[in-house]
Amino acid sequence: MAKKKSITTSGKLSKKIENLAPHTEEGVDQFLTTNQGLRINDNQNSLKAGERGATLLEDFILREKITHFDHERIPERIVHARGEGAHGYFQVYESMAKYTKAGFLQDPGKQTPVFVRFSTVAGSRGSSDLARDVRGFAVKFYTDEGNYDLVGNNVPVFFIQDAMKFPDFVHAVKPEPHNEIPQAASAHDTFWDFVSIAPESMHMIMWVMSDRAIPRSLRMMEGFGVHTFRFINAAGKSSFVKFHWKPILGVHSVAWDEAQQISGKDPDFHRRDLWNAIETGAYPEWELGVQIVAEKDEHKFPFDLLDPTKLIPEEVVPVIRIGKMVLNRNPDNFFAETEQVAFHPGHLVPGIDFTNDPLLQGRLFSYTDTQLSRLGSPNFHEIPINRPVSPVHNNQRDGHMRQTINRGETAYEPNTISNGCPFQAKAKEGGFTAYEERIDAKKIRGRSDSFFDHFSQATLFYNSQSEVEKNHIVNALRFELGKVTRPDIRVRMIGLLTQVDTSLAARVAEGLGIKVPAKPELPMNQVRPADADVKKYEPRTVKQQITASPALSMANTIKNTIVSRQVAFLVADGVTGADVNKMKADLQAAGAQVQLIAPRLGKIKGIDGEADQSFLGAASVLFDAVYIPGGAASAATLKNDATALHFVNEAFKHCKAIAVSGEGIDVLRETYLPDGKKEPGLLINAGSKDFIKAIAQHRFWERETGPGIPA
Repeated sequence: MAKKKSITTSGKLSKKIENLAPHTEEGVDQFLTTNQGLRINDNQNSLKAGERGATLLEDFILREKITHFDHERIPERIVHARGEGAHGYFQVYESMAKYTKAGFLQDPGKQTPVFVRFSTVAGSRGSSDLARDVRGFAVKFYTDEGNYDLVGNNVPVFFIQDAMKFPDFVHAVKPEPHNEIPQAASAHDTFWDFVSIAPESMHMIMWVMSDRAIPRSLRMMEGFGVHTFRFINAAGKSSFVKFHWKPILGVHSVAWDEAQQISGKDPDFHRRDLWNAIETGAYPEWELGVQIVAEKDEHKFPFDLLDPTKLIPEEVVPVIRIGKMVLNRNPDNFFAETEQVAFHPGHLVPGIDFTNDPLLQGRLFSYTDTQLSRLGSPNFHEIPINRPVSPVHNNQRDGHMRQTINRGETAYEPNTISNGCPFQAKAKEGGFTAYEERIDAKKIRGRSDSFFDHFSQATLFYNSQSEVEKNHIVNALRFELGKVTRPDIRVRMIGLLTQVDTSLAARVAEGLGIKVPAKPELPMNQVRPADADVKKYEPRTVKQQITASPALSMANTIKNTIVSRQVAFLVADGVTGADVNKMKADLQAAGAQVQLIAPRLGKIKGIDGEADQSFLGAASVLFDAVYIPGGAASAATLKNDATALHFVNEAFKHCKAIAVSGEGIDVLRETYLPDGKKEPGLLINAGSKDFIKAIAQHRFWERETGPGIPA
C-alpha cells in the first residue's frame, strides 16, 4: 500500500494547506479584497446616488466592512467604551415652530426628560478619563413623539469624510494589534501613519492637539451634533441646522502635564466630578444652540455643508440659543443605565431629518448593527433606559430577551382580523415623513469636488487660538510625534503641517530635531480609488469668509463663576481659625467646594473641624486653587513638609490661583515660587473677593512663559 502524503512534505499539497492556514502575514503586491476575495477598486468612498447624494443600501462592500467592524468587540462598545451618564431634563425657551414641528421644541412650559452619556473614544472601559481624546456627548430625549437621540462629540468636526473610512481610522488609533499598546492614546505609529496619508484629518487634528481634548470637567465642555441635519416645519419647509451645546460654566481645560498626573492619581476624575456635582446640587447645565441655514443658501459657503470635517464659523452664522438642559439625577445602577443605554442618530422625531453627509449616512447603518452585537438582541429598545415614554405599537414579535407580552392573533400588517390595527399615521397625526429631497444622479463611488479643501479650516482654527493655546498645540504635536518611531511618518506630518501654518510646522520640526521638507508630500494619491484621476484627489485650498474666529478659542470662554470649583486649604495644628472660617464661608457662598488638606487626618488644632484629606491621599492636580491661611505653628509645620511644598509648587506650575494669609507667606518662601515678584494669580493677604475673582479666571497661563518650576 502506498504511503499517504504528509502535509509537511514539500510540493503542491503543502502549498495548498499553507494557503488555507488561519494565519496571514502582511506582504507586498497584494490586492485589497472583500471577505469573499473580491478585489476592491475603491475603498475610500461609499456608493452614493451622485457625488453629494444619499448612500445606497446596496453598497455591499460598505455593509460588509462596517458589519465586521461593529462586531469586533464583545461586550463593551468598540469606541466610546469609557463613559458616564446622568438624568435630567430639557426645556425650550420659545417655540421653534417657524423652523421645525418637533414637539419637544414647541412648548416653553414643558420639560422633556433626557439621559446624557459622556465618553472618551479610543480607550477601553478601564482606561483613564484624562486621555487626550475626543469626548462623546450623546443626549437621549424622551419625547411624546418617541425617543430622539442627538449623538455627537465635544468637537464639531471629525477625522474622516466618508463612513467607509471609519473602521480604518479606529483601527489606526486603537492599540496596535501586535502588542495591544498603547491604551487610550494616539501617540503611536499607526495613528499618525493614517493621518499622514489622509489630509482630510488635519482640521480634526488641530482640535485634538488643542486643550479641547483634555477638559477640566465634562460640565465644562461644549457639545456638537457634528453633522448638518434638517429642520422641517409643519408646512414642509426645510432648513439646514447644526447643533451646539454651550456649557453655562464655560469651556475650560487642564494642562497636559496635569492630565497625565491625574490619570495616575484619580483615573475616574471626570466620572467622580460629574457624580459629585449632581450629588451636591451643583447641577450641570448647557444651553442648546442651533445654526440655521436656509435651503437656498446651501452653496453660499466656501466649504460643503455635507462635509463632516468642516464647521460653520459662528461669526458667519450665529448660534441661536433655544433652550436649556439640566442634569439633576445620577443613575441608580451604572450597568443598567449608563452601560446599556443605546444611542442611534437614526432615532428621530417628526421635524428633524438627515442630510446626505456620507459619514452620517454610514452611522445610520452602523449604530443599529452595533447595538445588536453589544446588547445581544433586536429588543434592546425594551431595556428600561431605552424605553420611550410614548406608547409602542407594532407587529414585531419574539427575539432574544423579549419582554413585551403581545396579545392577539396578528403579527403582520395590514390585517383585517385586528380591524387593521395598529394603523399608519398621517403626517398631521404625527406620522414621520422623510423630507422629499429631489435625487437625479448616477450611481457612483466618489466624493464631490467641494470636499477636497483639507487645510483651510485647520488654518482657521490655529489662527483663532491665543498664543498660549498655540504653544499647547505645538507641544502636543511634539509629544505625539515624538512617540512615533518611523522617521518617514514624522516627515510626512511636518509636510502636512506646512499646509496649515508654516511657523507651526517649523516649531514642531524643531522639537523633533528634523528639517521641514522643502517640498511636502501631499499624499492624497495614496488614498484614492484604484482607477481615479490623481489630480482630482489632490488637496486644494479655498479662501474662507473669515481668517480667525474668536468663538474657537477657549481664551474667550466664560470666566465669571466659581460654582463647583475645588479649593484646597493647606492647614496644620495651630492654624488661624478665623482665616479658615472666613475664607471657607465666602468661597462656599460663591458655590465653590472646600477641602482641608493636612499632614495627617483627624482633629486640627485652631479650628473646629477635622482634615478632609492628608497630603498622602491628596494632590494639587485634583484642585482648582490653593489657599494657605495664617498661623505661625501651622506655617512652621507646612514649610518643613516636602509634600506640602510640592503641592504649592505644582499648583503654581499648572497656573492655578494661590492665596496666602498672615504667616502663610512663610510657606511660600520655602517653595520655588519667584520671591518678591508679583505673579498673576498669586495673592498675598488679599481678601476673599479677589481670590474668588482669580479662581474664576480658571488659569493664569501667562506663567508658562516665566521661570520653570521644578514640580
